[in-house]
Amino acid sequence: MEKANIDWGNIGFGYIKTDKRYVSDYKNGSWDEGRLTEDNTVVISECAGVLQYAQTCFEGLKAYTTEDGHIVCFRPDLNADRMVDSCKRLEMPVFPKERFLEAVRMTVAANEAYVPPYGSGATLYIRPYMFGSSAVIGVKPAEEYQFRLFCTPVGPYFKGGVKPLTIRISDFDRAAPHGTGHIKAGLNYAMSLYAIVDAHEKGFDENMYLDAATRTKVEETGGANFIFVTKDGKVVTPKSGSILPSITRRSLMTVAKDYLGLEVEEREIYKDELKDMAECGLCGTAAVISPVGKINDHGTEICFPSGMTDMGPVTKKLYDTLTGIQMGRIEAPEGWICRIK
Repeated sequence: MEKANIDWGNIGFGYIKTDKRYVSDYKNGSWDEGRLTEDNTVVISECAGVLQYAQTCFEGLKAYTTEDGHIVCFRPDLNADRMVDSCKRLEMPVFPKERFLEAVRMTVAANEAYVPPYGSGATLYIRPYMFGSSAVIGVKPAEEYQFRLFCTPVGPYFKGGVKPLTIRISDFDRAAPHGTGHIKAGLNYAMSLYAIVDAHEKGFDENMYLDAATRTKVEETGGANFIFVTKDGKVVTPKSGSILPSITRRSLMTVAKDYLGLEVEEREIYKDELKDMAECGLCGTAAVISPVGKINDHGTEICFPSGMTDMGPVTKKLYDTLTGIQMGRIEAPEGWICRIK
């Protein structure tokens, strides 16, 4: 198929309308059969549950053109599983896993012209989401819902190459114990907007959130998990019931252990340990790994030995190996790659 007329090497990380998107409605206790549509608008009641009480969740994943020319997605089954968890926590009807995967396949295939070519540095970002669509005035779950999935070509998350970030330890809390921090709810991201704008205004790239209960343990940023490398070469990541279980982070830990032969550990990481770490990164779908060069703790700077110029050596190996798997240059573990075409 002929590709869309897009300058693939110069697009940013933003929304570009594509030809088709998937829609399915939930009414009277069941989902309809779903459909592809060219209409990119959403029409709902002014009193819809999503507008009144933020009853919505979403996912994010990507499709790639591999080195041998196939179009693939990376571990979409885990996105489906995580959306099931989000729906259950928000009292929303579960969109079945197999239908989720089929919606991904259908929508990516229908927008083949917008899947960036191999080597362009761009990818196709896929956004499944669900929201309460029927009118709700009392505080209760909606009775009707809509599941939608669209995709858009995006460039690298960081234009001009990945440079180590400067982040701050935030005075704001991201999520409470027993709250919604472990699911991908829209409300989690809404509450982080003030903190990230404030961080940017003060010259920082991101926030490091600590646990709300004791404010002594590392949790995550507004949209990414942390991954650390200790000075003896161990890859560690925070363990907490109130952070999102990142698919990228889980994949990186497997890569570290099975591909690079490193020792890995998921455990509680205390703020006091940060000064003893060799490398730090933020991991997520958008950028895979964003290296962190230093952390500002209320005026005290914690500088990592990896510096402010490039990724640390272990972080770079993790990044290169995982992106190699995604792009088909390195053999993937069984089940990680879902071939679309």
